[in-house]
Amino acid sequence: MNDLREASQKYLELRRNLGFQLRGPKSALRSFVAFAEREGASSITTDLALRWAKEPADAQPATWALRLQMIRRFAIWLSATDQRTEVPPVDLLPHRYRRQRPYIYSDGEIHKLIQTASQLPSPRGLKGCTYSTIFGLLSVTGMRVNEALTLDRKDVDLAKGILKIRRTKFGKSRLIPVHESTRQALTDYARKRDQTVRGSAHAAFFLSERGTRVTEWAARYNFVKVSREVGLRPPGRSHGHGPRLHDMRHRFAACILLNWYRRGIDVERELPRLATYLGHVHVNDTYWYIEAIPELLDLATRRLEENREVES
Repeated sequence: MNDLREASQKYLELRRNLGFQLRGPKSALRSFVAFAEREGASSITTDLALRWAKEPADAQPATWALRLQMIRRFAIWLSATDQRTEVPPVDLLPHRYRRQRPYIYSDGEIHKLIQTASQLPSPRGLKGCTYSTIFGLLSVTGMRVNEALTLDRKDVDLAKGILKIRRTKFGKSRLIPVHESTRQALTDYARKRDQTVRGSAHAAFFLSERGTRVTEWAARYNFVKVSREVGLRPPGRSHGHGPRLHDMRHRFAACILLNWYRRGIDVERELPRLATYLGHVHVNDTYWYIEAIPELLDLATRRLEENREVES
């Protein structure tokens, strides 16, 4: 086994044991090691790491910086046991990450996405039901994509309409109550799933027709496919640019905040509750929606001016 490949496996195992979620780093390290093997390299050099980081030539500078940062962490760890290792300078690809402005789906677009997803063809007819239910659930709960896909059957209380979110982005569990219509949609899906994938002992709530957990890659791929059909993304072989599945979460938060402002509710007082519901560690992460969405920023500014007039 290549030295770098063996070292990367040890590094990932160590971080996993420390409680880190490794979807991004795991994929990145595998790609980097494969790149190093093609280059005939047995150790990390700054030049090697930089060329790999900038390999997707059409990527954003923030993506290059993030890729290099992941290899730099690995190099720091590896340098303790392999003196050949070069640690790339921290400012080699300086770039401040800027969050992408959210796309706020209209009610009509959400309806089209769910309806089109329900018609996705598959040999046993479960695929359409699976993805239309996943997309619908994301739109009405604001869950992260991976939170929905890691739901186990025991986490979904179909009698009470409560979801238990485990293994979250920041390791915090929370409960999400859902509307009766959502509870019924989940119940209908569970019935269809069990009729289609008989005898499956898999713990996952959302299953593929093979009886395995639906992956995040598959969810995003099918979302892109559906998005093209409804005109939200341009046609083509690559995923292209356009609204993302994660924007379902942004839409949910934006709709809640817009509703509060329009009804005259004290948003400052209620915001920590929304932050808890969304699984944000800091309420500042929830404030970001106000800054990122022009209508919300306008409403917040007006509310502030009204409060100042009352105080004066």
